[in-house]
Amino acid sequence: MDRRSFFKKAGAAGVGAAAATTLAAPALAQSNPKISWRMTSSFPKALGTIFGTSVKMAKYVHDATDGNFDIQVFAAGEIVPGLQALDAATSGTVEMAHTASYYYVGKDPTYALGTAIPFGLNARQTNAWFYYRDGMDLLNEFYKEKAHIYALPCGNTGAQMGGWYRKEINNVNDLKGLKMRIAGLAGQVMEKLGVVPQQIAAGDIYASLERGTLDAVEFVGPYDDEKLGFYKVAKYYYYPAFWEGGAALHAMINLDKWNSLPKNYQALLTAACQAANCDMLASYDQKNPPALKKLVSNGAVLRPMSDDILNAAFKATQGIYDDLNAKNPSWKKIYDSLVAYRDEAFLWEQVAEYGYDHFMMVKQREGALKVKS
Repeated sequence: MDRRSFFKKAGAAGVGAAAATTLAAPALAQSNPKISWRMTSSFPKALGTIFGTSVKMAKYVHDATDGNFDIQVFAAGEIVPGLQALDAATSGTVEMAHTASYYYVGKDPTYALGTAIPFGLNARQTNAWFYYRDGMDLLNEFYKEKAHIYALPCGNTGAQMGGWYRKEINNVNDLKGLKMRIAGLAGQVMEKLGVVPQQIAAGDIYASLERGTLDAVEFVGPYDDEKLGFYKVAKYYYYPAFWEGGAALHAMINLDKWNSLPKNYQALLTAACQAANCDMLASYDQKNPPALKKLVSNGAVLRPMSDDILNAAFKATQGIYDDLNAKNPSWKKIYDSLVAYRDEAFLWEQVAEYGYDHFMMVKQREGALKVKS
């Protein structure tokens, strides 16, 4: 090959390589397109752990895509009121919502199964049912049909507290006529015990309790409750919330928007929600112990729910579930899956988990776990 011919062919090859590089770039860009979404939360910014979970999840997605997939988070009321978050995602007003499924039991009681039901699962069991049984598959069938939504677990509070009361509640008779901020299926159970349930937005609870419009309120747990100051107007603090053994939150995504995402973005959003789900529970587990100590030091009177109340509530709950199983096929399909797993899960947990936890709790009460100087 002569010198002139060699450079001519080499030049052509270089142009071909450059063209190949140019053609490859759009393919790479298409796999990581610039997408901007809005997510409305059901929670105010003041609830830093719950609201912060949605912010953290969005940051995971943003950072992993160098900002190409950007999810802007809005607090309750900035786009729509907190209890309209699901509707906003369904209609496409926003691409997604961060909310609690049980806020929407007025549409269908089946929505409660996505968050927590009275005498249901604890937080670890909830995640196991979601991820390794058929919990999320069944829920997403329901969400698709009812709300045109695809949901991903995105947060859990752990077992919640049973609320703040102006007076002691030692038995079922003490509940009669009590005006209590409590919603959903829990409200229906308490109503059967004589309580007058009230649905009041988070920002209005303290004022209602202070004015006497409410006699009691349940919210989340020590960390959030201390920030909201309930102990100042209702000193009796009861546990546990038998209606929320592990309250789950979800990222509720408009189904069309979910289906339009590239597969790698779907996988990333799934992983980010799972990471945020784990993070929120860990955050509450770290924040609640010192918050409870602070509440007690400020005058909160800690009390367990009596067996009389718990047993009466359990009986009333079963009556509600029997009625729903008979009338609501959507409920029954998902409920049957949940309770089948619940039976297995509590059988296991009373062996190793409970055995270990109980021993360590005894040692904690004895003072044996304190650091010795």
